[in-house]
Amino acid sequence: MEIKKILENGYFDLHLHTTASDGSFSPSEVVKMAAQKGLVTIAITDHDTTDGIQEALQTARTLNVTVIQGIELSTKYKGKNIDILGYYIHESIELSGVLQKMREHRFNRSQLIVNKFCELGMAITLDDVQKYSKGDVIARPHIAKAVVDKGYAKNTQEVFDLYLGDGKPCAADKMVLSPNEGITLIHNAGGIAVLAHPLLIQDNSLVEELMQLSFDGIEVWHRKHRKEDIIRYKNLAKKYNILMTGGSDFHNEEHTIGEFGFEL
Repeated sequence: MEIKKILENGYFDLHLHTTASDGSFSPSEVVKMAAQKGLVTIAITDHDTTDGIQEALQTARTLNVTVIQGIELSTKYKGKNIDILGYYIHESIELSGVLQKMREHRFNRSQLIVNKFCELGMAITLDDVQKYSKGDVIARPHIAKAVVDKGYAKNTQEVFDLYLGDGKPCAADKMVLSPNEGITLIHNAGGIAVLAHPLLIQDNSLVEELMQLSFDGIEVWHRKHRKEDIIRYKNLAKKYNILMTGGSDFHNEEHTIGEFGFEL
């Protein structure tokens, strides 16, 4: 089936987050929402965890939806956050070990960020944050929601703009891998590695440099990619003979499952 027909039909979405990381809906809810949209193939790609996959697979058995076992790994290169989508991954001792270390670091980082907010006179606790963290992964959006809930900001975007964004007063580094380490981890787990939302890297020459690594694909379609971006990443995919993927990067009700960019 041609990509154009797939996109027009809203046939798939290969970038979805659940409450296992920083999504607002459970894996079961995400699968049901995808089915209601008429999607046939989806990928659960939570940040640095595979905890939501089994629930999604179980729900999908009763619906006409195929769930690809995925992940979105956090990596860093030349000071830039480089997210890597892994598809068709399988559990392994190596993958489980690295994800456990990342989970532990995220927890410690969350406590550090909470302390920074308290030092600025915004009294929040880790318990306040965990009300929004329904899985094992505590992420910055959970902290932002706690700050808003306490009345210290109007909305979560304001929290990121003033306090939580990179370089802001309450920011703290998370444990990240290098892109090579992330790709190798995905390959060793039997998966394929795809560069996620290249536009967000905000450096076309760096994206081109990353293509020299052993990526299997690039996310051409994304809800933040415009037509000129899609043309650029299509050309890169053709140049390096790698896969083209697309997804909504769905997290919450502000995003729409199955809608991500334009077909040319």
